[in-house]
Formats: sequence, C-alpha cells, structure tokens
Amino acid sequence: MFGPILEQIQDLAELKVTLRGLWLFHRKKSAIRAVSLNEFLADQSLAKGLKSETESTSERIRQGLRLAVTRGTFLTIQLPDTGTVFLLNTEADRRAVTKLSPAEIYRDIDHKQIDDAPKLEKPNIFSLYEDSIGSLSPLLAEELKEAEGRYPETWLREAFTIAVAENKRSWRYVTGILRRWTAEGKESKGGAGRGENGKPGRHTEADNRQKYLDEYQRRRGSPSG
Repeated sequence: MFGPILEQIQDLAELKVTLRGLWLFHRKKSAIRAVSLNEFLADQSLAKGLKSETESTSERIRQGLRLAVTRGTFLTIQLPDTGTVFLLNTEADRRAVTKLSPAEIYRDIDHKQIDDAPKLEKPNIFSLYEDSIGSLSPLLAEELKEAEGRYPETWLREAFTIAVAENKRSWRYVTGILRRWTAEGKESKGGAGRGENGKPGRHTEADNRQKYLDEYQRRRGSPSG
C-alpha cells in the first residue's frame, strides 16, 4: 500500500477511502473481513475528510470506492440482506470470493457488526445550510426551522442545489427561490423541467433552470451575499 499503490493513486477520494478502508478492515474480527457500503457512507471521518462544495460526501465516497475496486485494492460482492460489501484484495479473500457462495461468506463474516453500522439519516435543513452556505448563526436557526416545516424537503434540497450551482450562497437567495415556487407553482411554466400544465417541456432541466435564474435576477435583482 505504501509503495507502488500509493504512488499510483492520484484521486484524493480514492486515497482517503483506501486509507480509511484499511483501518475499517483491520477492526473486523472474523476470518473474512468485510465492510459494507453503508459503513463507508456513514463513517464520520470520511464524511468530514471528503466534504466538498460541489459534490455530496456520499458521492465522493462512492467515487473513491469505485476507483479502489477498479484499481484492485478492494474486492466487492453482494450479500443477502446486507447488500454491497467490500473486502481487501488479499489472497485469502480472493479465494473466498471465488470458492464460497454469498450465503457462505455472509455466515463467515462479522455481519452483526455490519448490521449494527450507523443508519444513514436524511440531512435536516441545518445540515443542508451548513453544507451549502456555511456556518449557521443562532439568529437564523429559527427561520430555518420554520422553513423546514413550510416547504417540502425536495424543494429545500433543490433550492440549495441551485444556490450552490449558481454560486449564490445565501439564505436570501434560497428563500427567493422557495417563495417564487410557492407563488407561481414549481411545476408551472418557468418551473424546473416542466412546461405549461405541469407537462414535460421541450427544454432540458438545465435550460429551464437557467431561464428561471435569468428571469429571477431580471425581476428582482441579484441578492447580495
């Protein structure tokens, strides 16, 4: 690991996922040391280490895992009732993957530790704000809580996503999007990805989003930071 493989790895996500994976594999006590996808996604050290302004941490972790499997550092297999698990590409684990059935591997791994892995929770509006905009001030917390009860979760997620994509990282900009959707209807003409009467339009979602942003800025002006 600390010789040729370390020299070859160029992607930061792959490097951090590989290093963290080695630690997670080492903690397993069974003969076949497997780490589930859910364990990787729920790992707080990885989440903090791969936090990005442009991509979700879960996608960054998945990217690192894909690259580690492609390079041959990790093996992967689907297990019953567990889903995707990863193994270190050692001779013993290669033999297990080729000779044993998924049910037999499941029997021989520490599946209780896998089953007890932290469950992934949907981020609340405070997490969305901190991931998309920055540190949360106490004065804004109550307003965010009210917005969480007023707007659908999908609206909140998409509004924050638009703000990040357009580099308009402010709560004022997000609320402007939400208020317009409330007043005019998110699926009406000018909404994201839809034409009149909520039917799919001939423009792509990206086209409609840009059209919405251009019209928003023309009518109300660009919100200050």
